[in-house]
Amino acid sequence: MPPDRDTPTDPAHHDGWRTLLRFAPYLWPRENPALRRRIVLACVLILLSTGTQLTLPYFLRAAVDTMSASGPKLLQLALWTVLAYAAGRLLQTTFDNLRNIVFERVGQDATRALAENVFAQLHRLSLRFHLSRRTGEITKTIERGTKSIDTMLYFMLFNIAPTVLQLAIVAGIFYVNFGIGLVGATALAIIAYIWVTRTITEWRTTLRQRMNRLDGQALDRAVDSLLNYETVKYFGAEAREEARYAAATREYADAAVKSENSLGLLNIAQALVTNLLMALALAWTVWGWYQGKYSSGQLVFVQTYLTQLFRPLDMLGMVYRTIRQGLIDMAEMFRLLDTEVEVPDRPGAPALVIRQPGIVFDNVVFGYESERMILKGLSFEVPAGHSVALVGPSGAGKSTIARLLFRFYDPLSGRILIDGQDIRDVTQASLRAAIGIVPQDSVLFNDTIGYNIAYGRNGAGLEDVASAARGAALMGLIDRLPQGFDTEVGERGLKLSGGEKQRVAIARTLVKNPPILMLDEATSALDTRTERDILATLRQVSAHRTTLSIAHRLSTIADADTILVLSEGRLVESGSHQGLLKIDGLYAEMWARQAAEAETLGEAAE
Repeated sequence: MPPDRDTPTDPAHHDGWRTLLRFAPYLWPRENPALRRRIVLACVLILLSTGTQLTLPYFLRAAVDTMSASGPKLLQLALWTVLAYAAGRLLQTTFDNLRNIVFERVGQDATRALAENVFAQLHRLSLRFHLSRRTGEITKTIERGTKSIDTMLYFMLFNIAPTVLQLAIVAGIFYVNFGIGLVGATALAIIAYIWVTRTITEWRTTLRQRMNRLDGQALDRAVDSLLNYETVKYFGAEAREEARYAAATREYADAAVKSENSLGLLNIAQALVTNLLMALALAWTVWGWYQGKYSSGQLVFVQTYLTQLFRPLDMLGMVYRTIRQGLIDMAEMFRLLDTEVEVPDRPGAPALVIRQPGIVFDNVVFGYESERMILKGLSFEVPAGHSVALVGPSGAGKSTIARLLFRFYDPLSGRILIDGQDIRDVTQASLRAAIGIVPQDSVLFNDTIGYNIAYGRNGAGLEDVASAARGAALMGLIDRLPQGFDTEVGERGLKLSGGEKQRVAIARTLVKNPPILMLDEATSALDTRTERDILATLRQVSAHRTTLSIAHRLSTIADADTILVLSEGRLVESGSHQGLLKIDGLYAEMWARQAAEAETLGEAAE
């Protein structure tokens, strides 16, 4: 079985145009004509802003030329030209900000849609992917990808596109006013500027990619350490964790210093090219003025146009780097979207329909890796309404059965049937809606008790939550808490005891109200008294349901209708508790060993 392709730690090698084409449907959504109209309006405002900006040097030139002459009416003309220049600047700023206002909804909606698709994809990926993922790095990939999209779109549409348009128009203006010489010098300078910017930025991008990777690594170590807070405390490993995190942050800091220092080098190289062009252009204009070919206003005319060109060009390094990094971050997000779903629904698969919730494992063969099989032709049946327990030594495949039943994986061969329907032929959503589970380690959301109970069924109300809490014998705890159901449980439910978390998990399953119940060593981590109370609750919950229990302590499943004994992925014994003891096989051996251990512990306690 091929594993999911995990998110790589190396930077994505991407095709920029292909990445942009993949993003185009988010930017130009067919189902939302209002957003498309906003894009058209933003483009119109770009043209109006660019046109206004390109007329400003004419007003300045006219003002300077007027001031160089003499006459009674020239003062009024000079005043009108400078006022027109100021009004043009105000109009340009207005067009620019209106463009931003119009486009903001487009950028945010495109970013939101892509982020939602990536988040949904992460939930579609199989358990294999999530067991091997690094949560911090995945989170950082989504964060960087979504943050870069809006900035990248802004620069591409509002910086590069207007700059290219300006370059073409200014080239024409320079040709008409100054001839081909200044046009050629400007073109050469811009080519040199772009080459210098691209060369240094490519080098900086490598540094930036390393910095991002180290940033994700530092975050991953921090998240992993904090999630395992108790383990760190148990082993007195605070200093070790601090040193491990500090090593990651030091590497990140070194990479960040190199990245920022390279920015200084880029700025110096850009300034050298732009100021050489400015010096040449102004000297050319002064020489023409000396020869009587140009007016004094032409000097301001040239300087204003070059300044307008340099302003976006000064940002070219940042723009190029931002766009390139944005494409890399977007490519990483699209790589997540392209990650193959290991366990997909078949096209047109119907929902699971249950009348008699019986379970059948028919000659199931499965292994997480092809070199090591876990289940080797396993067959057994759980009749509808019966309670069946799975026991056996560690590594026998008990927990694997639970994962296969929920279809986190598909068997390599054989079938798993529920009410006669192969679970591979029905939708996973309907399959999982029919099964409730009380796991060994009940992980809760960092929210309220009420939220965690109601999580069992979408739309569950307060009455459903209260009824489930009573069914799970949880009301005693709720009544003692000042905030009742609104009590926060902490991250992973750490504010609750093991027994309290198990009761919340039971209540959550009661809210779900499934016809099939899976108990995956639900009491193995509890003390004897709590275990006894939880078992009594579980017996009430499992009444009139098809129940499959996975147990390590045999005393917890002695009253099951049927006990299935597994060893090395095969069914070796089956029967009732008393019947299996009479066989005097593996089950009887395990029972005797656990009874002896319990007796030894009892004597030690006395």
